[in-house]
Amino acid sequence: MIDEKGNEVKSGLGGWLILVGFGTVLSPIIIFPHLNSYLTIFNDGSYEILTTPGSAAYTSFFGIFLWGEILCNAVLFFAALYLILLFFSKKKLFPKLYIYVLVGSLIFVIIDALIAKQIFPSKPLFDAETTKTIIRTSLSSIIWVPYMLMSKRVKATFTK
Repeated sequence: MIDEKGNEVKSGLGGWLILVGFGTVLSPIIIFPHLNSYLTIFNDGSYEILTTPGSAAYTSFFGIFLWGEILCNAVLFFAALYLILLFFSKKKLFPKLYIYVLVGSLIFVIIDALIAKQIFPSKPLFDAETTKTIIRTSLSSIIWVPYMLMSKRVKATFTK
């Protein structure tokens, strides 16, 4: 592909897009254990104890919070799978959806932590895992959102 100045623009899944592809392929592998961990809550009886009014460990709004987390993580998981399809088929939708998922993930983690703090006031607002996720997702957003918006390779690659 030739840009408006007559320079050749590289296209294809090379260059920095290799890192984007690597992260895209890893995303569902990272998200799946979170989804799988919810099974423990249902299988060990914790869900009933925490959501049944009158039980010793009843926690208001825990059921709604948990189902919200499950729904958001499921959406992120299926979006990650869809992103893999878009990436390797070089669809034009990939950069935009990639940005939405990246920024949406960051917003979800922050809102999730704020809601969890309201439901479990004795727990820290940002535990070590949440802090690590926020930092990782923030750095990814700072790097990859501008890349998706400004890269000539991205524009030349995702055209279908």
